[in-house]
Amino acid sequence: MTERRKAVVSSGGRPPAGKRSDAYDPGCTRCPRLAEFLAETHETYPHYFARPVPSFGVANPRILFVGLAPGMHGANRTGRPFTGDYAGILLYETLYELGLATRAESIAADDGLKLQNARIANAVKCVPPGNKPLPDEIRTCNAYLQVELQQLSSVKVVLALGRVAHDAVLMAHALKRSRFPFGHGSEHALSETKYLVDSYHCSRYNTSTKVLTEPMFKKVVARACELAGL
Repeated sequence: MTERRKAVVSSGGRPPAGKRSDAYDPGCTRCPRLAEFLAETHETYPHYFARPVPSFGVANPRILFVGLAPGMHGANRTGRPFTGDYAGILLYETLYELGLATRAESIAADDGLKLQNARIANAVKCVPPGNKPLPDEIRTCNAYLQVELQQLSSVKVVLALGRVAHDAVLMAHALKRSRFPFGHGSEHALSETKYLVDSYHCSRYNTSTKVLTEPMFKKVVARACELAGL
């Protein structure tokens, strides 16, 4: 660990944001590369959140959305998943239309937006360089997702936004990927009472190249609502 990172995590560094639990640690430094990158980010953008980003939503959701990781100038800046960047535009607009959010636009963590019957988490809680977490980092952070899924007994549907999220959900349930192939709109029974539903990630690249269209995304979220009994 570099001297810069030591300074950040020392008692004289930034205070943690959020309450520590088995499902979330605002001061986590388990992944050295990510911890160092967060320290560098904080130095470059001192007004950014630049910490592990906590999940957002109700405590007893029917649907849990799982994304990849915080965006550099989105969740890493604002401290709330899919907030303040392009990837959140289609997501929150869709949640609002389906009655899962109180507002159609997510701008900042204190903008008053609330989720209803839903919660959003990420496979990796720290922003990774180039938006690409390493396999070891995904495995390390999966411990938090596993605990959160265990705690959220109310969840009927987990909607994975992208293949990395899909694989992370399976890892958290100790299930083999070969039994549950990823595909947009695919539905997988994780148990008698819980489904995993897949969607392409609502990233700028996927929507601009039409890999994912607005109707495609809204259809899969609507289906998730149906499976969740909403």
